[in-house]
This record gives sequence, C-alpha cells and structure tokens, in this order.
Amino acid sequence: MKPFPFVLDERLAEAGDTLSFSGHADDDSYSLGSHEFSLPSGIDFDLVLTNAGDGILVTGMLRAHVAGVCDRCLDPAEMDISAEVAEYYLFEELGQLEQDEDDDLDYALVAPDNTIDLADALLPALLMETPFVVLCSEDCKGLCPMCGENLNEVDCGHAQLIIERRAASNPFSVLASLDLGERADPSQ
Repeated sequence: MKPFPFVLDERLAEAGDTLSFSGHADDDSYSLGSHEFSLPSGIDFDLVLTNAGDGILVTGMLRAHVAGVCDRCLDPAEMDISAEVAEYYLFEELGQLEQDEDDDLDYALVAPDNTIDLADALLPALLMETPFVVLCSEDCKGLCPMCGENLNEVDCGHAQLIIERRAASNPFSVLASLDLGERADPSQ
C-alpha cells in the first residue's frame, strides 16, 4: 500500500481534540501471503482522529471491493470488505521501561514533520478481514485432480473413479469384508 500522509494541525493540538476524516485511497493492489489482490475502486474510509495526550488514536471503518483468484478453480474471485480501523501513533518513542510493561502495545510514530501515515492504519485492517482462502463461491467444486477440468463448468466423470481409488487405498477398507456373523443377545 502506498504511503497516505496526513498532516496534524491545530485541530488536534490539545489532548481530547477529535477530528472526523472521510476519504478515499487510490491504491490499486495489495498482497497477503502468496495472494495478490486488486482494488478496482480503491479504499473508502471514515475515521476519527483523537489526541490522546501522548499520541493520536485513529479509529473508524474502511470499505473496499477486492478482486483476486479462487484457490480451488483459479477463476476470478471478488468480495466486498468492511474492516474496523484502530491504530495508535505516539508523539515520541516509548522508553525501554515502558516498552517492557506494554510488550503487546502496537503503535506507529508521528513523523518529525508532524504527519502520520494512514496506510499504517488502513492496511492492517484490510489484511485482517481478507480471507486467507479465497473462493469464487462457497460451493466452488475446484479442478479435477485427474484432468484439470473446472468442475463448476464440466462433469468430466472422474469423480466416481477418484472415490473408488480413495476407498481402495484406505487401510480400513478391509474391515468392510469381515464376516462378523450374528451377534448373540448378551441378556440371554
């Protein structure tokens, strides 16, 4: 995600000051693991910036239409994402003692030029709501492991053969041929 600088001005000069900020980021793509996603319409967001005394707290929501590739059939997959944004920008770095006490505190820093990079708040929120397994539909059948046909479009006929091969290779399949005979009634 490209940097998205926001200049802090007198509207957030005092502790307790808040500022509502809505906007649009023209990013066109991002990645998660080995997945690449495009953002055909960019990212829309509604944020509230609050001076919390020792830093700026950014909270709000983002919305994006995301396009990727289905993990099962390799066709295009699209989804709409809404994500909650929460990021803390400290005015100055925490001392070592404070870092030790707040090991799980996640924050960024206000830059020396009195700006914050809103990409530090938007990208993690977008990543958290992006599914790690991307599907074109919940009932996607995927590709045939034998011939590679897209099973959403064609029934290649290999499904029954695959089921039979899996059943034959199952180590418990021999139990089906056991003759257990009639069980005696234990109450007699």
